[in-house]
Amino acid sequence: SQDALTRIQPGIQLDEPSLLNAFDANREKICAAAARVYVRGGRGWYDLGPANF
Repeated sequence: SQDALTRIQPGIQLDEPSLLNAFDANREKICAAAARVYVRGGRGWYDLGPANF
């Protein structure tokens, strides 16, 4: 989520290019958080928020 990205990378601009750059720059952290959440449940989709970081 946008809130999760601003927690990972404080001070980023909230436009699409900046958010996509933040996602790309923090892909390893995001994948690690996703792996932790995925292990806990068997849903079809997951929304990573600030609490996951």
